[in-house]
Amino acid sequence: MQDFWKLLVTRTWNLLIYNPEVGDLSDDPNAFGLLYSKLSPCTNTVPSILMNEYADDAVRALELKGTSKSEMLAILDRRDFVVNYAELFGTDAPRYTLSPDERQIRRHITSGKVLFEDKFNRRERNADYLDNKDEFFSDDHLFYRDEGFEGFGDYSIIGKNYNEGGFAPRAVAIHIVYFDSENALRVYHFVSDSNIDTSDVARKFHEAVIKLQAWYNAGQSRQLTSALQVLLDHATNGTYPGLPTIKKLSIMHHLELVGRHLDGSIGE
Repeated sequence: MQDFWKLLVTRTWNLLIYNPEVGDLSDDPNAFGLLYSKLSPCTNTVPSILMNEYADDAVRALELKGTSKSEMLAILDRRDFVVNYAELFGTDAPRYTLSPDERQIRRHITSGKVLFEDKFNRRERNADYLDNKDEFFSDDHLFYRDEGFEGFGDYSIIGKNYNEGGFAPRAVAIHIVYFDSENALRVYHFVSDSNIDTSDVARKFHEAVIKLQAWYNAGQSRQLTSALQVLLDHATNGTYPGLPTIKKLSIMHHLELVGRHLDGSIGE
């Protein structure tokens, strides 16, 4: 079976959760039908179930629409739902099950185990990343098979906590995942300097992205991706893409970099 992350990167799979706990559809009784309507036109969409109190209803709704359990993906990240998981799927295991590396959870998963954890050390404020600008992120991509998993995944530089809103920051931080000399993943936080107030966010971004450019030019060419090149171009041109785009570029860079590692095309 091919690696789970590699499938996501190379085939652009979409995991559509049918019983979300956050967002506009989390308390909508018609969510199952609405979400299923999004499945048909998306040939690369994997129907996914979050193991919670609504998992049984979501699985039944999918089965009524003709989706078998073996076509589904389950997310089992809480010990309280392992019994429900076992009763719901039984011997008809889902295609993949995402779980953290906790034996109380993983020993209940018989096949399709995917290691899935929050690797991002989230800080309260962007300026707080100045206290530890360069830190370990993950080496799951090196050892997941040895530990009995068929794939691995994480929440990238977003983290697990859900935040629907946004606000003008005192500091701008650009989070860039990169491979160290041992091919473990680390994350570097490039943070602005003028962090006294929320004025002139574009200037704050330029302060941060100039640091990113200097770091890259100091011997990090193996980390280059199309998304990272866009950030470097903003540094050179003095342009500002907006905070949402900065986050998207950081995630795109992470995905492309890991995809290159799995393809064996990451440089030394």
